Amino acid sequence: MELKIKQTGPLQVNTYILKDTETKEAVLIDVGGSFELIKKELDKEGYKIKFILNTHGHFDHVLGEIEVQKNYPKIPIYMHKDDLPHLSRLTEEMGYFGYNYEIEPLKNVSFIDEKSELYLGNNKIQIYYTPGHSKGGLSFYVNGWLFSGDSLFFESIGRTDFYDGDYNTLINSIKTKLFSLPDNTKVYPGHGSDTTIQNEKNYNTYLK
Repeated sequence: MELKIKQTGPLQVNTYILKDTETKEAVLIDVGGSFELIKKELDKEGYKIKFILNTHGHFDHVLGEIEVQKNYPKIPIYMHKDDLPHLSRLTEEMGYFGYNYEIEPLKNVSFIDEKSELYLGNNKIQIYYTPGHSKGGLSFYVNGWLFSGDSLFFESIGRTDFYDGDYNTLINSIKTKLFSLPDNTKVYPGHGSDTTIQNEKNYNTYLK
């Protein structure tokens, strides 16, 4: 399995591209923008996009998926049902950050939770329900990599001051779910640089 990272959208979200070299399937995580460019590169390499995963529904993580909804409706888009309200509030959420233009709602989504079974090739994608930054936050673990969205960052944590965020819930999600993973797990967050579970246990002051 190969991993590629692109910073996309107005808030430079880390969009992750997972590629299974045997099946030539790809999975995208948090497409904040540049979908057509990503698809063009994958097409050139002979990869087919199997599905798109969302760690949560905030506008900066899903903006690129509006292109998918319009032009590639057969590509499944997955997220947790509790973040559905965000998908009709994209314009409002963008306004909080000074972006004042209309964005159509994202409607073409299916719901997943910890019981869902998703695979990329022979690699199972383990789903962890990690609310706190948003009510429907998810994290994904595969191949020793954790995609933590805006729950866990390099020596920091996600914001909890949005309408459905909760600080204590987020701390509990990280400590009970993410910190149960092996210490050498590579953590790939929604923004910024990567880290490891061990580093966050040792140096993340929010989690002491």
